[in-house]
Amino acid sequence: MIENGKTYVVMGLLDPDSIAYAIGTTIKKLGGKVIYTVQNERMKRIFLDRSKKLSDDEKKELDVRYCDVTIDKEVEQLFTELKSVAGIVHSIAYVNPKTGLGDEFHTDAVEDLKQGFHVSCISLATVLRYAQAALKPHGGGVVSLTFDSRHVFPFYNWMGVNKAALEAVVRGLARRHGKDRIRINAVSAGPLATKAATNIPGFKELGQTWTNTSLIPWDTSEDKYEVANAVAFLIGPYAKKITGQVIYVDGGANVAGGHILEHERQ
Repeated sequence: MIENGKTYVVMGLLDPDSIAYAIGTTIKKLGGKVIYTVQNERMKRIFLDRSKKLSDDEKKELDVRYCDVTIDKEVEQLFTELKSVAGIVHSIAYVNPKTGLGDEFHTDAVEDLKQGFHVSCISLATVLRYAQAALKPHGGGVVSLTFDSRHVFPFYNWMGVNKAALEAVVRGLARRHGKDRIRINAVSAGPLATKAATNIPGFKELGQTWTNTSLIPWDTSEDKYEVANAVAFLIGPYAKKITGQVIYVDGGANVAGGHILEHERQ
């Protein structure tokens, strides 16, 4: 699943509640070496260094590098310094919640939308552009995190657009890098209670939707580790013939027609 002793880069760490941290913890348990990226020193100081959920020793054990994925030079420098990696996790997304989310889809904040598209979609291509040399000659796995883009959810608005675009980027990169034996996939997770999720207006309603529709009961807190397990599989050698795919880890909500009935509940 994970190659013992090999290096895996998990991009987009915010705090111990983030999906990125769950993924990194899982990779480490399976024998991989994990390098996290954080946008900048300020974000690390506010959300990671001040966290009460990690001991000082646990914080010191984290290998954290700074990388703003909207700045090409920072991405290039990161992978030039690392030289060789076995896999990369792209757990990065952003849209201004005041203009890109909420009750109203329409907005005049075009620059906000461009920034969100850059962070959420273009950044994956930027990462592959500069990481491909570090993944060669044997190739490797790259996984991005998405959210069901086949359905329109209330409040999610332009992030839903970004996720649909991200999945298209995954497919485009899979075609481009197949000859390099680099696999690019996405995991579409159900709603998870992270710091980023708290900025989504109507997150509680989204969680309730999963309670009503997921075939297997979905836990918005603990199931981030089920997502992490799928990511660990996809970036490892057991998935070496899987590329360009969106794998749903959402309790089956994406295939359910209507609400779960009483006799179908646990």
